[in-house]
Amino acid sequence: VVISGSGNVATHAAEKINHLGGKVLTLSDSEGFIYDPDGITEEKLDWVKAHKTRRRGRISEYVEEFKGAEFHAGKTPWSVPCELALPCATQNELLGVDADMLLRNGCLAVSEGANMPSNLDAVHRFKAAGILYAPGKAANAGGVAVSGLEMSQNSARISWKEEELQRLLVDIMDGIHARCLEYGGRAGSKVADYVRGANIAGFKKVADAMLAYGVV
Repeated sequence: VVISGSGNVATHAAEKINHLGGKVLTLSDSEGFIYDPDGITEEKLDWVKAHKTRRRGRISEYVEEFKGAEFHAGKTPWSVPCELALPCATQNELLGVDADMLLRNGCLAVSEGANMPSNLDAVHRFKAAGILYAPGKAANAGGVAVSGLEMSQNSARISWKEEELQRLLVDIMDGIHARCLEYGGRAGSKVADYVRGANIAGFKKVADAMLAYGVV
């Protein structure tokens, strides 16, 4: 798995991939990216989180701590062969040429963990190639959902355990996925157009809310 970023979304994504048995190869910051062919394990990820949040360090210092890793200054990680890419850093960080590299190197799925990290050129290439592509408005909805759950706890003066929060978040994301399937259509065993499904589902949610409040 190739991941961009080393902030909250990226490190939590890496943590989840490790829990599911995947192998995280990259993390990045504004200066470049690290590539660890042995995988960024939970132990190494704990070091990254402490280094970035407590010491305000740079990701480049990872290679001094863990031998065999490489730092690529001024570059993005999309040239690294992978099956899954998770752009979790900034808007328009993944361009059409990056999409081509990912596809040539065997990438099977892209799931966005930031606000529109893939530009339109990249999105069109992913869709044309027929790989699994989850746009940020669906895949990155977990952050908004967590904020909503936090507000619910505060307003009701209750405190859920982490297991309960995880269950509620899974239920929310399952519902988002189901609506993307519903409006995206099917093409055999695959979703015909997940992006279309996410767009229609998002529009319908806003439209229904406006109708409920009597705005239109």
